[in-house]
Order: sequence, then C-alpha cells, then structure tokens
Amino acid sequence: MPIKIPQNLPAHSVLRSEGVMVMDPQDADRQDVRPLRIGLLNLMPKKIQTENQFARLIGATPLQIELSLIRMSEHRTRNTAAEHMVEFYRPFSDVKDEKFDGLIITGAPIEHLPFEDVTYWDELKQVMDWTQTHVHSTFGVCWGGMAMMKHFHNIEKHMLDQKAFGCFSHQNMDPTSPLLRGFSDICVIPVSRWTEMRQGEIDAQPALKTLLWSEQTGPCLVEDQEHRAVYIFNHFEYDSGTLKEEYDRDISQNVAINVPGNYYPDDDPSRTPQNRWRSHAHLLYGNWINQIYQTTPFDMELIGT
Repeated sequence: MPIKIPQNLPAHSVLRSEGVMVMDPQDADRQDVRPLRIGLLNLMPKKIQTENQFARLIGATPLQIELSLIRMSEHRTRNTAAEHMVEFYRPFSDVKDEKFDGLIITGAPIEHLPFEDVTYWDELKQVMDWTQTHVHSTFGVCWGGMAMMKHFHNIEKHMLDQKAFGCFSHQNMDPTSPLLRGFSDICVIPVSRWTEMRQGEIDAQPALKTLLWSEQTGPCLVEDQEHRAVYIFNHFEYDSGTLKEEYDRDISQNVAINVPGNYYPDDDPSRTPQNRWRSHAHLLYGNWINQIYQTTPFDMELIGT
C-alpha cells in the first residue's frame, strides 16, 4: 500500500515520478485499514528536500502510511516559503494531544551550539517527553538523535577537529536485530557532521545498544529500548547528490572544506557520484516501519500506555 500525503504537497509528484506508490487522502479513506500515523518533525532548513527524502523511504513499504508534517511552534524558517509552511505543517502545540505510531526528528544545522543555547530547546524537550506517552517509536536523525541522547541519557556531543564528510563503511554489530534484517556485514552511509557521540559513553548506558559502527566515524545507529527510540547520527536518507550540494555550497562561499571522502569516483569532484547506500536505506526504514506495525496497538489510545 502507498503513502498517504496531500496531492499538492511537492513530494506527491516527485515520488510518483520515481515509481513510489502515493495515495490521495480521499482514496485512502475508502480502504478499510488503519494507516500507520508517522510524524515528521522537520528541523532542516530545506524543508521540501527533507520531506521528499523521508517520504521516499517510509513510503516504500507494503503498509499504508499517513505522514504528518510538524514544526516547532515558535521557530520560523527562513529557507522555505511561508505559504508552504502554513499549508502543510502544523505546530507541535496543535498536535500534542494526538497520538502517533512513529515520529522522525530530523537533524538541524546547529550542531556548533550547546543544546541549551538552541532557541527551541525547551519546546524540543517537551516534544521528547511527549514521545513517551503519545508516540510508539521515535527515530532521531543526526542532531535530532544526539538531542535525544542528551535529553534521555545526559550524553553530550563532542566537536570534531575536522568535519566528518563523505561515505564511510559501517559494520553490522548485531545481525539478529530486527532493525538490521537483510543488512550486509558492511554497508556504506553518507556522513556530514562536525560533532560525534563517543562509543565509551554509549556503552556506559545499559539501555543503549550500538547496531552500526564505523572505524572512521564511530557509532552510527543506536537502539534505546527503554525509550522506544532509535538514533542514527548519519544520513541514509540523503539523495545521491546531497553531499555534492553541500560541498559546492561551501566552495562557492569560500568555506574551507575537504572533498567528501569515498563519494566521487576516484575522489574527483568533476565526476558524478554514485549512490551506494540506497538499498540499505530502504531496508532500515522499512524494518523500522515493520517493527512499528508488528508492535503498535490497533487502538491508538493505547499508545504510550
């Protein structure tokens, strides 16, 4: 079954052109099934690009998904048209009485700031506490995952001497995990961050289990069963050209940046990068959706109880 999104959302035509099954709300209502309600708390500046990336992954399963776009209540984006935000997004203050089968909290380009200095940190803490009573499973991505680690386990992020930037090999640390069903022993994942979480500090928390790890960039995917959450610090959701866009942006602004490692053929930026992570990206998010489907209550009022 397809993903249920508004027909005029830009992701609708993008996904349909790629062969992803999408369904208009009026068609979905005719099916006698309960769709999984997945929220996307989108903290990225390029909202539409991020919507496309995550909708593509969660819309590729056989299950009907109802995607809800959520924003912080007071924060105003400067990179996406106000009309788009008004038409498709609801502030957290408007959805906090609702329940969701799953929630994705995206990254945000503010990793140089201490968490407490982020303007919406207090509301984000409310969101993270709310997930424990109103969300069955939460997926924190990059800065979003680090924020959840800070909030629930008081684990700090650490600044790197230079940006971790490129495509890096990661080891499958738990082949029996339902989240890694179908994964190879080694997979390649795009990385783009100035901060890291340290494995020793994760290991000190009995509730946390590292599922994917890289010799070059450290822990990547961490499961937190105590809080029904998964944290990923890298970017399976990236399009083939996302790292290129980031590299070209920095070069055009005269920002010192290394060529993203293991991304361009022969590390040559004049050549077209090849996507080597797409299949594992679909596996991971498909496995997450499947785990939600297998374990979430049919009666949504029971979520969080």
